[in-house]
Amino acid sequence: MKSKKTIIIGIGIIVVMFFIFKKDVWDKNEELLREQVLSLEKSVEIVQLNDVTPFEWDTVYTFSPYTPKEKIYETVGYKWDSIQETVNEGMNQLVFLKDGEVVCYVYGYPSNIGYYISFSGENLSEFATVLHAEDNLAFRVEREEEIVFLIKE
Repeated sequence: MKSKKTIIIGIGIIVVMFFIFKKDVWDKNEELLREQVLSLEKSVEIVQLNDVTPFEWDTVYTFSPYTPKEKIYETVGYKWDSIQETVNEGMNQLVFLKDGEVVCYVYGYPSNIGYYISFSGENLSEFATVLHAEDNLAFRVEREEEIVFLIKE
């Protein structure tokens, strides 16, 4: 009888640990995006955004600093628990979607994550700008110390 309890407790612990350490798709894809951007050859001057995004997406939004979470949720039409408000200019705040669901969330200072993606596009509001995967998405690649900048004007 004691061994059945031990097995059940062991299985329960494994299940709990799985959910605690399981990464969401948007976190996994951000790691893949980071790897792609940081692995760009030094000689690369222009890159297509689709070539460095190792996941499928159809829309990407960027948000102005201090945009409230509610405005981000309202803009992308999707709520998820990992969203944070930027607290300073110069921070990444990108949300990639595929068929209306978040597939990649980029947040943080370039000095912490190693890259920065900047674009101007269709202004949806004073808070948000959007690009679509089918658009011509050529970005200029710049480097400053250990940070890779992708800039679309």
